[in-house]
Amino acid sequence: MDIKNEILWRIYTVLALLVIVAVAIFFKTAQIQIIEGPKWKSKRDSLHVDLRPVKGERGSIMAKDGSLLASSLPFYEIRMDTRASAMTEKLFAENIDTLAGALVPFMTDRFSSKEDIKNYITGARQSGNRYLFITKGVSYPDLQKIKEFPLFELGPYSGGIIINRLSRRSRPYKMLARRTVGYVTDRGAVGLEAYYNDRLKGESEEHLMQRVAGGYWVPLNDISEVEPKRGDDVVTTIDIDIQDIAGNALLKALKKHNANYGCAIVMAVETGAIRAIANIGKNTSGKYGEFYNHAIGTKSEPGSTFKLATMMALLEDKYVDLGDTIELNKGQYEFYGEPMQDASYHAMDFSTVRKAFEISSNVGLAKMAFDNYEKRGKRTQFVKRLRQFHLHEPTNIEIAGEKPPYLKSPDISQDKWSGTTIPWMAIGYEMETTPLQLLTFYNAVANDGRMMKPYLVSEIRRFGNAIETFSPEVIDEQIARPSTIQKAQELLEGVVENGTANNIKPLTYRIAGKTGTAQRNYSKIKKGEKLKYQASFAGYFPANKPAYSCIVVITDPEGQFYGSQVAAPVFKEIADRCYVKETNSQIPINKRPKVALNYRELPTYSIGYKEDYQTVLNYLGLEYNKKAKTTWTVMDVDSSAMILKPVIKTPKKVVPNVVGMGLRDAVFKLEEQGITVYVVNGKGKVVKQSVRPGVKARMGMRVYLTLK
Repeated sequence: MDIKNEILWRIYTVLALLVIVAVAIFFKTAQIQIIEGPKWKSKRDSLHVDLRPVKGERGSIMAKDGSLLASSLPFYEIRMDTRASAMTEKLFAENIDTLAGALVPFMTDRFSSKEDIKNYITGARQSGNRYLFITKGVSYPDLQKIKEFPLFELGPYSGGIIINRLSRRSRPYKMLARRTVGYVTDRGAVGLEAYYNDRLKGESEEHLMQRVAGGYWVPLNDISEVEPKRGDDVVTTIDIDIQDIAGNALLKALKKHNANYGCAIVMAVETGAIRAIANIGKNTSGKYGEFYNHAIGTKSEPGSTFKLATMMALLEDKYVDLGDTIELNKGQYEFYGEPMQDASYHAMDFSTVRKAFEISSNVGLAKMAFDNYEKRGKRTQFVKRLRQFHLHEPTNIEIAGEKPPYLKSPDISQDKWSGTTIPWMAIGYEMETTPLQLLTFYNAVANDGRMMKPYLVSEIRRFGNAIETFSPEVIDEQIARPSTIQKAQELLEGVVENGTANNIKPLTYRIAGKTGTAQRNYSKIKKGEKLKYQASFAGYFPANKPAYSCIVVITDPEGQFYGSQVAAPVFKEIADRCYVKETNSQIPINKRPKVALNYRELPTYSIGYKEDYQTVLNYLGLEYNKKAKTTWTVMDVDSSAMILKPVIKTPKKVVPNVVGMGLRDAVFKLEEQGITVYVVNGKGKVVKQSVRPGVKARMGMRVYLTLK
C-alpha cells in the first residue's frame, strides 16, 4: 500500500510539473505574440533582405530629325524609415528640428510650418512608421541637397532616408501627334508606345532590398547613383514641321466649321513614309484635342474620292476613254427606282468622260459603271478591279486598332448585293475604308502605279546606334497599266485646274486631287434630324513631280459641307507650306523658260480714267503720249510707247460702252446715267454688257456685266 501511494505521489508530482511548464509556455507564447509581437515582427522584417527587380528607364520616341516626341524624365520620391536600426532616440531628438526646417520648401503643398512637419515625422516615429512619405517629383540636383540635410546625411541606417527612383513620360511637343505616339498606362496602351512596348521598356535589374513593416521594400544602397538599364529608342518618319502644319490647318478648319472630328495625313510618295498624321476631335465638353486615331481606326463611306477607283476600273477594262461622250441627263437618273442626282444643277445632257469626272458627276460615273458592269453581268469583274487596287486590304501600319476595309462581293450572300449596288459603289457608298487606306491608293497613282506600304518607324536605336532599320516596302509594283495611271493623273489634275477643286488652284505649282462629299445618315435619318456629311479631299503635289500625297477628312461640319469648301482648303494650306519647305520639287526661276511678252498680253484697249493711267505710267517710267484731252481714255500700244486715245463722251440718257473698263470705272459710268449694275460675273475687265451701248437709258434699268 505504501509502495502504491508513493508511486501515485510521484505521478501527481510529475503531472503538476508538466502543467506548470505548459502554463509557463502558454504565457510566454502569449507574451511574445501579443505583447512583444510588433518588436519581433520588426526585427524579422529588418532581417528579411532579398534581391528585388527595379524597372529600367523607358526609351525615347523621336521624329525624323531626332527631335523628342516622347521621353522619360527621371525624378525621385523621398520617404523615411523613422525606426531605422541605428537611429537612436538621442540622434533623432538632436536632428529632427533642423531636418523639419530644411524640408519646408519641399513640403509646402501639405504643411504650412516647420512645427507641422516636425510633429508629422515625430508622430510617425511613435507609431513605428518605417515608410513615411516625405515628398516626390524631386530632381537630381535637389536630391543631392536633400541627401545633405541633418539626419538624412547619415544614410539609410542611421538617418532613415529612403530614395525611390521613378520616371514620368514627357512630350515636349504636347498635343503634336499625341495619338500616334500614344501612351502606356494601367488602363491600356495605344499608338507606337503600345506597338513597340517590348523594345521601349528598359530591362528590369535586381537590387538588394530590405522589407520593412507594412510589407514595403526599400533599397539598401543609394539607388540614385545606379545607372538604370535603358530601353531602345524608336525613330519615326514624322516630320515635326509638316506635323505642325497639318495639325494647325486641320484644327483651324474644325473650329471654323464647328465640325465633330477630322484627320489629315501626309505621306512621302516615293517611300510611303508617314510625315504627318493629325487626328483632332471634340470631347464631351466641346474642346478639341487628339483623343482617337481616326486616320486608321475609323472607316466610313468615302463618297466621291472613291470615284478615282471606279474610273480606273473602267479605263483598265477599256470600256471608256477620257474623250468619250456620255449621258448626264441634266444630273438626274433612277436605278431600279432609286433616284440619284448630282451635287449641283448643271443642265448638261451630255459631256465627255473627262468633264464628268472634273465636275464630279454622280450620274455620269454611276451610269458608266452600271452600263458596263451591271448590265453586262460583270459584277465580279468590277470587284476584281477594286481588289487589284488593294482596296480590300488593311495597310498593317505599326499601330494597333486599324479597321479593315469593307468591300462588297456578289459571291457573299451576307453582303446583300442588289441591282443598285454597283452605281452606289461607283460613287463611294455601300463600301467602307479608312483615310489611310484610301490615301495609300492615291499615293500609288502619284507614284506611277507603284503601291508602297505606309510606315511610321525608320529605325530602332540603342545608345545612339541603329540596331534595326526599316526600309520602304513595296505592296505592288504596278497596280494598273501605265496608260491607266497616266489618264488617272490627268483626271486628278483636271479636277483642280477646271473642276470642283478649282478654288484651290495654286499659282506657282500644280495640285492633283479629288473632292469628296458623303452623306453619313442617308439610310437612317429620322424626322427632324439634320443631314450629316463627311467632307474630304485626297491628292498629291506638286503634280509634275509628286513629293507628298495627302488626305483631309472632316466629319459633321456645320453650314458648308462640300469637300471643295471644307476639306480642300486645308489640303491647299498644307500643300502650300510643304511646297515652300520642299525645295527639291521647285524649279528655280532662272531655270524656267523665259516668258514671251507678245502683243496680246500687253494692256491694249483698256478704257479708264485718264489721271489713273497717267499715275500708273509715270510710276512705271513708261513713255506715253499726253495729247488726249478727254477725261476718259483708251490705252493702246505701238512699237515704242503707250498711247492714250480720247474716248467720245457719252450723251446723257444713253447706255455707255463700258467694255474694256475695270469694274469700278464701269459701275461709275453706268450709275452716272442712272443705270443699276445688278449682277457681276467673273473678274478682271468687262468683256460683255447685257444692254448694248447707245440704247436710250431708262430709270431703274439694270445692266449685267461679265468680266474676264
